[in-house]
Amino acid sequence: MRRRGPADPSDLLAVRSMEARVAEAVGLARAIDLEIVGQHPVRITNPRPATLLGEGKVEEIRLAIEEGEVTLVVVDHALTPIQQRNLEKAWNAKVVDRTGLILEIFGARARTREGSLQVELAHLNYQKSRLVRSWTHLERQRGGFGFLGGPGETQIEADRRLLQERIAKIEGDLDKVRQTRDLHRRNRKKVPHPVVALVGYTNAGKSTLFNRLTEADVLAKDLLFATLDPTLRRIKLPHGAEIILSDTVGFISNLPTHLVAAFRATLEEVIEADVILHVRDISHEDTEAQSEDVAEVLRLLEVEIGETGRMIEVWNKIDVIDPDRRERLLEAASAATPPAGGADASKVTAPIPVSALTGEGMDALLAAIEERLVGDHPVYDLKLDPSDGEGFAWLHRNAEVLDRGEAVEGGIPMRVRVSLRHQPQFIARFKATERTA
Repeated sequence: MRRRGPADPSDLLAVRSMEARVAEAVGLARAIDLEIVGQHPVRITNPRPATLLGEGKVEEIRLAIEEGEVTLVVVDHALTPIQQRNLEKAWNAKVVDRTGLILEIFGARARTREGSLQVELAHLNYQKSRLVRSWTHLERQRGGFGFLGGPGETQIEADRRLLQERIAKIEGDLDKVRQTRDLHRRNRKKVPHPVVALVGYTNAGKSTLFNRLTEADVLAKDLLFATLDPTLRRIKLPHGAEIILSDTVGFISNLPTHLVAAFRATLEEVIEADVILHVRDISHEDTEAQSEDVAEVLRLLEVEIGETGRMIEVWNKIDVIDPDRRERLLEAASAATPPAGGADASKVTAPIPVSALTGEGMDALLAAIEERLVGDHPVYDLKLDPSDGEGFAWLHRNAEVLDRGEAVEGGIPMRVRVSLRHQPQFIARFKATERTA
């Protein structure tokens, strides 16, 4: 159930179809193995403070709940504590809003201690917002203590204090995690492997793409939020340069801000990344709206898509779209030009159509990553003795060979591009002239 209406034209959700929103809500519920008994799409132009929905809809859904013997109702919208309590009374069933459902999914997906701490922090902040006139038992008072006596603190005050103490402890633990992650990041920079981070809407195929590029076995299912904890792997680009590829949690519309805050330590891999791959499910009917949702979360992380030269857009799942649309997309990708203003045109790459499932487009994607990372590295001209097999092997392993001519007097002319990391070894071993144009 989502609020709709022309009153808020800036609402990104307004561009989505009702069918797509319902399908996503069902997908979220199924992500934690809930059995779907029924669906009730509702357009709400005037949300009711007490119940969100009008009296007629509340009654209509109550009858459906009784008929289906439903014990849990998911409302695909943020509910206030009062709305949640009133709907539970009216329907005689447990009610969970969108934020609560996402938190449940994240709790079920967390595998590492860090992930568990992040989810618990977000959940406690969510619970703290619920301790406002939610339940009457929270208004009872506890007796005084010490030498002061008096009425003591109310139950709600005590619960809020306990929550705050637990929140403070988890935040301290996550600060230690952040310090450890910073230390690891500084150690990686001593051996300068560039970091390439995958971002995208949940179920866009990031983990499948990660597995394809790294030959790893990260969980990849047709399931919302199948992957939660970050994963990093080292891979080689076509001309020998090594990078670290990072898979991150998927984004979603209306992702709770305290959840983004809780996962900031993890998402700092995105903030610090040399290149960001924005993976889009190009087959999805709401792919444009999903792209805007990802951009919004990145803005929360202070990463502006339109102002950075490190973003590459990856159009995934081209294997499942019809041939006519596929042809149009391929033409659009090849004809794409850098946007006016903002990023340096030389640093903006056209979208790369791929299929992470079949492997189509992987060569083009790796070439785009390599061009983005090493395109501004110096280019050298040199002549290599034909008998220097070890030298040829070193160049092909550690540099990008741009051109190789026929043997002439003095050796075989070559033009190579060398990363900053390998320049000292290259200069020490080869007599080469850097090209200035």
